[in-house]
Order: sequence, then C-alpha cells, then structure tokens
Amino acid sequence: MTARDAAPTMVDLFAGCGGLTTGFKAAGFRVVAAVEVDPVAAQTYRLNHPEVVLYQEDIRNLLPARIARDCDVHTGRLTVLSACAPCQPFSRIGRRDRNDERAPLALEPVRFAAELRPLFVCIENVPGLGRRRDILGRLVGGLERLGYRAYYGIVDAADYGVPQFRKRLVLLATAADVELRMPEPTHASPRDAVRLGKKKWVTVREAFEGLGSLRSGEASNIDPLHRSRKHTPLSLERLRHIRRNGGSRDSLPPELRVACHEGRRNVGYHDAYGRMSFDRPSNTLTSGCTNFTKGRFGHPTEDRSITLREAARLQTFPDSYRFHGTYEQISTQIGNAVPVKLAEALATYLRQVASLGGETRRGAA
Repeated sequence: MTARDAAPTMVDLFAGCGGLTTGFKAAGFRVVAAVEVDPVAAQTYRLNHPEVVLYQEDIRNLLPARIARDCDVHTGRLTVLSACAPCQPFSRIGRRDRNDERAPLALEPVRFAAELRPLFVCIENVPGLGRRRDILGRLVGGLERLGYRAYYGIVDAADYGVPQFRKRLVLLATAADVELRMPEPTHASPRDAVRLGKKKWVTVREAFEGLGSLRSGEASNIDPLHRSRKHTPLSLERLRHIRRNGGSRDSLPPELRVACHEGRRNVGYHDAYGRMSFDRPSNTLTSGCTNFTKGRFGHPTEDRSITLREAARLQTFPDSYRFHGTYEQISTQIGNAVPVKLAEALATYLRQVASLGGETRRGAA
C-alpha cells in the first residue's frame, strides 16, 4: 500500500458471485476489477458491486494489460491479485479427471502477476490442489521466477468465524521483504476455545437465528430466498425417518434406502440424505447445497432441505446481498463461493502485513 492509494487495491480473478470481493471490501480494500465468465454469476456480481470494472469473458482471452490500462493498476500500483480458479478438477467429489481442461486455469495468476506486479498474490482452492504437483509446482515455480516467495497451507473456514467446516488450500505470495503465514485463527472448538483464547465456532443454530420455520414447498412472506424446495412424498418419508440434529441415512429402514447407496463403493458419499446439526458448524456446502439428496443438506429438525437464505448465511453473505438466477443457479453460486468471513480474514491479514512494511519490494523481475 502506498501513499498514492488511500485504500489497498485488489483484482479478483474467477470472481463468481462475489464472496471474495465482499470480504475484501469489508476489510477496507478497494476492488478495482473482477473477471467472471459465467453470465448468471456475473449479473449477481454486478448487482452487488456496481463500482467494480467487471470483465465477463474467458480469462484465457483477457490481456492483463487491459486491466492495467482500464483501472490504472500499472506495475507496482496493485496491492493484491486474488484468484479462486474452478475447483472441480481437484475436488474429491467427482471424477478428478487429470485431463480436465479447467485444471490449467489455476495457472492464470502467474500471467496476470507478470503484468500487474501486485504486492501480494492470494489464491484459494480445495485441498486437492496440493495433490496435483504438476499444477501446484508450476504455479509456485512461475511466481518464484517473477520474484515472489510463496507459502501455502490448509485452513478451515470454521476457524475464522464461518459456521461451516470448509477446508481450503490457501496460497499467499509476496514480492515484499516479509515472511508470510496463514492468518491467525479467531475461533476454535468449544473444548479448546477458552484454553486458546479464541471464540467458539459459530454454529448452524446461530447462523439460522431469526429465520422462520418452513414446511416443504413453503416460502417466507418477508425473504424471497427463504423458500423451501417442494419435496416428493417419498423424500419426505425418508426425511421423517432420519434422526434430528445430525442424523444420516443409516436411520432409514431397508424399504426406504436408495439402492445406489448400498455397498462399499458408495462409502465416500455417506452424507447424502443427512441432516445438519444445530450445535456445530455445518459440513462443507457444494453447488447442490439446497438438495438433501446431494449431501448433508437436510435441515436439523424440519423435514426439508435448507433454503437459499440458510445456505447464504452458512457462507456468511449478508442478508442484503442480492442473487440473480433460478433456484438452482443461486444454489450453485452460493455453494461455489468463498465464504465472506474467510475472505475478510485473509484480506485483514494482508492489509496488516502491508502496513508493517510490506510496501518494500524485493525487486521482482
């Protein structure tokens, strides 16, 4: 951060619906540009961040020099370049196809860093990226050749005030003469919080506070996002048999079990048809986070899946955040987003490092 800029600046690559941008803005950053190819997510982004220059196009076709010119973030003027490339090629959920054409998208930050020369690079993805040495090695090596030092580790969003267990690989790199680390957690388990001087994890109960009860197919008269899916009679019968507060499909009698869930091959998908527990953070949300047939997305005590509003609360979006699209499209946007509170923790840490001398660069080539 320099005297020329009253606030630190950020460029958001793979911006999605804007979770990362929202967190960085909450930490006092001025987000100057964002890139998002999906038209529905891009419209959500525009609704909430109209001041940001948004490039709705394939990032592979975008010249970083355009951003530098359009947003006046020429060499040395940008504080943070952030990127959250699609996680599907690296996720344990799905096929993890090593030939997935989206995998090389994770290398795009190198090309943008070469042109924009940000003080920091901040990258978030699933832990599975760490097992792709071909991609992660090229990413770190590319940044190092530009004069950056990179450090990465696994963090859990629950440790930063997000009411959701969500482990993510975070990579931080800098061209400044400073040592980086992961931000200090602010929250811990109820068992360890007092001993560590932390706050207790935020629970599902706390996240859902103030939201009215709903039956299958019902909608709130006040909040259009607090609307339950209309479940089939068979789905409702299954839900009635699943134990409240954390139960799984193990509660189902034989006649209600799903045939494809039987056998050893499906052990990795045990959360399907499960309920969340009120007294702990939720499990990791995915793009199917409002459909209990796709994960542990059943309401803790009501016979329905969680609503869009409840999912947005678990991702720490403010209730004022506006979403564009169909029910399924909004569910995908929320499930794929970076939790706002996690983004804010990363941004706050990087701003603190910048204020403690991070403006002294190491002479990136």
